[in-house]
Amino acid sequence: MTYLLALDQGTSSSRSIMFRPDGSILASAQAEFRQIYPQPGWVEHDPEEIWQSQLATARQVLSQSGVSASSVASLGITNQRETTVVWRRDTGQAIYNAIVWQDRRAEPQCLRLRQAGHAQRVQQKTGLLIDAYFSATKLQWILDHVEGARGMAERGELAFGTVDSWLMWKLSGGAVHATDVSNAARTMLFNIHTNRWDDELLALFNIPSSLLPQVQASASDFGRTQAQWLGHALPIGGVAGDQQSALFGQACFSAGQAKNTYGTGCFMLMHTGDQCQTSTNGLITTSAAQPDQATAYALEGSVFIGGAVVQWLRDGLRAFDQSADVQLLAESVPDTGGVVLVPAFTGLGAPYWQADARGAMVGLSRGTTMAHIARAALESIAFQSTALLQAMNRDASQPVHELRVDGGACVNDLLMQFQADLLGIPVLRPAVIETTALGAAYLAGLSAGVYQSPHELSRQWRVERSFESRISRDEAANKMADWERAVRQTTAT
Repeated sequence: MTYLLALDQGTSSSRSIMFRPDGSILASAQAEFRQIYPQPGWVEHDPEEIWQSQLATARQVLSQSGVSASSVASLGITNQRETTVVWRRDTGQAIYNAIVWQDRRAEPQCLRLRQAGHAQRVQQKTGLLIDAYFSATKLQWILDHVEGARGMAERGELAFGTVDSWLMWKLSGGAVHATDVSNAARTMLFNIHTNRWDDELLALFNIPSSLLPQVQASASDFGRTQAQWLGHALPIGGVAGDQQSALFGQACFSAGQAKNTYGTGCFMLMHTGDQCQTSTNGLITTSAAQPDQATAYALEGSVFIGGAVVQWLRDGLRAFDQSADVQLLAESVPDTGGVVLVPAFTGLGAPYWQADARGAMVGLSRGTTMAHIARAALESIAFQSTALLQAMNRDASQPVHELRVDGGACVNDLLMQFQADLLGIPVLRPAVIETTALGAAYLAGLSAGVYQSPHELSRQWRVERSFESRISRDEAANKMADWERAVRQTTAT
């Protein structure tokens, strides 16, 4: 049997998963690494730790599974997306820590660009809003603040990449400097209509083109790993940013298909086919994973605090010992008792974009218990995700008819049922919820000829459980009205 190895490099940990061709998991391994906070609003990772932790998990998976590296048909990579790494081409050493997607140090520069009237042009070309979230201003900051960096860049001595590019450089011993369209689309330097780096954007952000990786289709020949790392030279055949990879792993290949990943935050993507649709409802447009040269797009919205609200209940309020206990506590009451929790701990993301908002609870009474608050916390995840889907339906040419779900919090049946109640469409939890890694494996498998087409992958997708709405549309609308009222109270100045 042939196997597919996926490297899933995330914000807090590196994971590797060995998949069988049918999409089932043979073995997995995970390793956390340091989060570095030099100043408030700054978030960094050590690129060497990213590399070493990812390599260690890949070796562990090979050992656990008993699969020899020579039996791996192809290797796929999926990654935290906008995080920015710059390294020397001669030594392969990073010149600064990776600046993580959460990092806000470049916001003053973004504000200057917005005030100078560049927002519309940038959005037209990239689908993105000018924001410190994306890579361009992070890269600009490194070039302007690391001694000698700009001169080295102008002499062609440095390489830039998102984390996928960094891993491919290390795996290949410096032979490969590449990325895929889905990661390139998160840099604010890439034209998603032409699928090329954009000269006008490079000039705007003052970025020398010599820094940039080659951009390829998400399923293509990205070169080979050096045999020393995993015991055999493996082809790298699939690369995609984590959320686009999850969309692919959920077999959402057609316009109108959507998935929501319930992690620390929530990321909802709707495939829009070959139509690049600009949002008028607070969403961004991005390139979907593209298995070949045909363009494919998605609308995307992000909820900042999803599963993190459960961590807050556990660690901040000491409501329970383990996150899994939240469901039992929440189910001990029939409803929230009128409590609505808006977990705007770091502001509100799409579709509200209220950076200054802070968390609030409304509807408290003398009878409110921790169980009511726990239930309200779970419901807040579903409320925010519903607001995202409603925004998508307003933007899209065709509405979403079902929502495919993944991520750690999707195992919570109470949350998934409430999500279906609010949406009024089926919420489908697949048999394999590790869809981010699965997407990378599928892309690698397409490149290696393990699969002949995405249609074949659609047939492999299996539902573990379907959640259907149990309440009327009027009741759902009333619940959303209560939520929106609480949001307005949270954001009132």
